[in-house]
Amino acid sequence: MKLSKQSLMPVLAIAVVGGLVFSFLPIASGIAFALGAICTAFILPLIPTQPSSAESNTAQASKTLYVGNLPYRANESEVKKLFSEHGEVFAVRLMKDKRTGKRRGFGFVVMSSNDADNAIAQLNDKEYGQRTLKVREANEPKGGDNAEI
Repeated sequence: MKLSKQSLMPVLAIAVVGGLVFSFLPIASGIAFALGAICTAFILPLIPTQPSSAESNTAQASKTLYVGNLPYRANESEVKKLFSEHGEVFAVRLMKDKRTGKRRGFGFVVMSSNDADNAIAQLNDKEYGQRTLKVREANEPKGGDNAEI
């Protein structure tokens, strides 16, 4: 369980109070530690937690879009700018040939799920750099270590 700053303060308060209480009791330190851990385990789930803004951004659903028939001179920043007009873009990756390092004319854009369908509708079959873009939801990667048997 990840603790936020809001839930960390009550845990620290419990630790200080517990330390003071157990310092006046004739209990062995190992037993006092075990009792403190058990008390914290029961009290911690009762403390309300709110996800921070960074946690809520990472939890936001996203879709990966395939973008085909890109101009070979297009770069990540240009493609990101194009797709940003239609929603929130998290990442852009344009594929290059392994041997030559030249762009292969297609790539992937990771967008907010809420905005992805709109981007597909607006950009599929649209002229961009004298080429007609092909935009659709990307398929799951094939092969590799993640392949199911």
